[in-house]
Amino acid sequence: MSEMVITGHTMSRRSVLKALGTGAGAVGLMPWLSDEGLAAFTETQKAAAHKAAAPALKVLTRAQYASIESVVDTIIPTDERSPGAKEARVADYIDLLLSEQGEAKQTWLDGLVALDAESTTRFQAPLTKLQATQMETLLTDISRNEKAPAAQQTPLEKFFVTTKNATIFAYYTSEIGIHKDLHYQGNTFVPEFLGCLTVDGKDCPYCGQKAEPAQSASAQKDGQKNEKEQQ
Repeated sequence: MSEMVITGHTMSRRSVLKALGTGAGAVGLMPWLSDEGLAAFTETQKAAAHKAAAPALKVLTRAQYASIESVVDTIIPTDERSPGAKEARVADYIDLLLSEQGEAKQTWLDGLVALDAESTTRFQAPLTKLQATQMETLLTDISRNEKAPAAQQTPLEKFFVTTKNATIFAYYTSEIGIHKDLHYQGNTFVPEFLGCLTVDGKDCPYCGQKAEPAQSASAQKDGQKNEKEQQ
């Protein structure tokens, strides 16, 4: 599934994130893990990469895990660039977060229960049974007040903010987010810096960007002329 269809239009991952809001500070579940938690998350990803059984959940039940997996995969879906939050094991990251944050854990779990109840009320189906368009509608609606102060948000709106923040943080902590989406190569020896090839009208193998339209000869001459006049 490279794109999601919403009311007759396709939406890329970037469009989905934009539609769901740009994010706001919210008090509650903090999105970062301890060193021990990060080590456990790394092991979970290794197990997934080798098709091995995932480590036992620390907080979430299997039903809760499936529900949050549906939510996070809507926030960051698979697209043409890289796999989404489900494949990156973001739900496992959130399970580890909950195990480390006792005070925020119950509030977040209550929010998940409330979101599932809202899903059932509106669509007569739990989160795991929603169609893509229904999940998009549900999350978009509870994100509309995302930029407001936390005191002015409903419990569901607060739940969405903290979950989206955790999802994004988890995704770009994962192997998939770092290497497949950001194309981070690590500290490697580069004999020469070639720059982005898109300026030459080519798809760039380094940053993954598509080619920019090449300038015509007359446009290039006009640009050079303007530069000389400015000098």
